Amino acid sequence: MRLSQTLNIGDLRAIARNRLPRVVFDYIDGGVEDEGGMARNRAAFERVRMVPRYLVDVAMRSQATTLFGQTYAHPIGIAPTGLANFSWPGADEALARVAGDADIPFVLSTAATTSIERAATAAPDHFWFQLYAPLDIEVRADLLRRAEAAGAKVLMVTVDVPVSSKRERDIRNNFMLPLRPTVTMGLDALTHPGWALQMLLRGVPKLEVLAPYAGKNVGAQSLAAYVASQISQSLTWEDIKALRETWRGPLVIKGILSADDARKAARLGVDGILVSNHGGRQLDSAPAPVEVLPAIREAVGDTLVLMLDSGVRRGADIAKALALGADFVFVGRATLYGVAAAGEAGAKRALSFLTDELDRCLAQIGCPDVKNLRGVETVIDGGGF
Repeated sequence: MRLSQTLNIGDLRAIARNRLPRVVFDYIDGGVEDEGGMARNRAAFERVRMVPRYLVDVAMRSQATTLFGQTYAHPIGIAPTGLANFSWPGADEALARVAGDADIPFVLSTAATTSIERAATAAPDHFWFQLYAPLDIEVRADLLRRAEAAGAKVLMVTVDVPVSSKRERDIRNNFMLPLRPTVTMGLDALTHPGWALQMLLRGVPKLEVLAPYAGKNVGAQSLAAYVASQISQSLTWEDIKALRETWRGPLVIKGILSADDARKAARLGVDGILVSNHGGRQLDSAPAPVEVLPAIREAVGDTLVLMLDSGVRRGADIAKALALGADFVFVGRATLYGVAAAGEAGAKRALSFLTDELDRCLAQIGCPDVKNLRGVETVIDGGGF
């Protein structure tokens, strides 16, 4: 299938699957343990029905959304995705450019294979930074300094990774950092010559954001060991309080699924939360974000900006999330499938699918402006969330 023949995110996923070696595709596509959380994310969206209202003038439709004082063209952002450059050389920068061109936010991961400074240059005025707070407080402070100096509009702190998860696809494929090629990997790479050639020409990606802290001229193995040593199992609300006191811009917590935790965040002066189960990649038994979203909105009212990710594959999913209480939606795998399929053009096509489908959905439900989506009539199969 050629890029021009694709009609949806699923088609881009199919191209990515054919283009990438199994070890890389499974890293992008896979979840934790039985991958029940991933299935639950999709099933939860599919349970939501939107009641159409016709005989409404929908000739002029708008997706413009204001978030933290900045107006974006769509209520969609590109979520942080680690190790993206394994899917396509320069994937982080390609995603950032696509976001900038589309006038939406791009969030760079601490686990990115592109530096903060280079990614920010690719998306001026649309750059956010996601922080995995390292154990080393000085490193943590320097990451914030670099993000601020690079012009990051928002700091997004991910809190749902107290330990590494059991991603069984990765374990079976021997996917780890540094990547240690096996005979199976080598044979698989030979059957994907386009990807293999790019890796040979560009070199195997490394964790560029964290590399400066591991020491000069450090090898891949030492860098991986350093990164593993910085995973914090003791991140608490006190750390969030300290980050709130340090970071001068909007502060978002990513990974909240509890209404009580949302209230705590509001009391600490956090500006927003991203309701997320990490795309089904951390706790397999966690609820789908869209299931808990209404309760979180009820708990915090309008004191916090509520965003959502995990499981978004259609423009209608975005409309459903906004109708149930979200202010904004982020996508991770959707645009990553696009960039893996065809680089920057593929990421642009992925985003065009979502915005076009959202536009059509707005017309069908008689809601020409996304600002009025909250409270649009919905039906939940099997009862409410």
